[in-house]
Amino acid sequence: MATIGDVAKLAGVSRSTASYALSGKRAISDEVRDRVYAAVRQLGYTPNAGARALATSQTMVIGLLAQFLPDEFAPAMLQYILGVSDSARELGYDILLVTEEDGTRALKRITDSRAVDGVVLLNVAEDDERLPILREAAQPGALVGLPADCAGVDVFDLDFEEAGRMMVEHLVRLGHRELVLVSQPEHVVQRGGAYVWRLQNAALEAAALRGVVLHTYFGASRQPEIGRQLTQLLDAHPTATGLLLNNEAAAAALPSVLSGRGLRAPEDLSVVGRYSDEFARTFSLPYSSIESAPDRLGRMAVRTLVDRIERRAGGPHVVRFISPDFAERHSTAPPRAAGSPAPRRDH
Repeated sequence: MATIGDVAKLAGVSRSTASYALSGKRAISDEVRDRVYAAVRQLGYTPNAGARALATSQTMVIGLLAQFLPDEFAPAMLQYILGVSDSARELGYDILLVTEEDGTRALKRITDSRAVDGVVLLNVAEDDERLPILREAAQPGALVGLPADCAGVDVFDLDFEEAGRMMVEHLVRLGHRELVLVSQPEHVVQRGGAYVWRLQNAALEAAALRGVVLHTYFGASRQPEIGRQLTQLLDAHPTATGLLLNNEAAAAALPSVLSGRGLRAPEDLSVVGRYSDEFARTFSLPYSSIESAPDRLGRMAVRTLVDRIERRAGGPHVVRFISPDFAERHSTAPPRAAGSPAPRRDH
């Protein structure tokens, strides 16, 4: 088992310098600190948690507040939890996952008791009732999701406005003139899920600027309801040639819906979703998509949080948006001309 001496030797520093770099008790240059952490990762060194807690008042635990809400698709939320927990583990921290319905009480309990060194919030609402408690806590906090007021915390999110514009503009460039957008359930918006209306409003603005018709709907978060809704939407808009999905449950249900109707993407309908590459692999989704990047967002949130914990860093808090990337899976094409025969299918 590796020791602090092994870490110091590999990093090319003294034992005390390696210890200070890990404990944060003295100022260490970024270059030296990075060498020490690289050695820690290479050797798999794990400090004695009890001894470190006594010496530094650190627990080496990050609190992660998340909920598996019935109006959100649970596998999608799990992607964000994994992104945070994997990044924390790489930096030598454990995760205390808190899923209580009363998030304010849970947050106050773990911060008041000093059970954690910092906190990451998921399921962030526009006017999130947990934020006043987090701002008053002794520990720093980071959010994956954009609230109305970002004061006192570090915030990381996908640029959902740009994602909405990108989805519409991609299909407009191909010649599509009538589109359908399926978003998360309406209740997500009602309880403050700003990412839903951020993408939808930007998509509507982009469509209006280009003279394109965009029908918008809120979809369910589970089967069989979302499958029935998709069928109804396709029936209601037979001349729509493009489908945009800001709803992971809808994306997961769409292959069976199209197959049941004898339709293909992109021959009959161009499709663009918004989800992670890992989500696409898990559900074998063949649709081009905007990468939601839960792993990258988790990594950014945790690294910034750990930096504040270990360097006792103050200074301005950050609000950072990830620019959306388009993952090409060849589910879009120019629309078939009205009246032209359907593509021949081999059976």
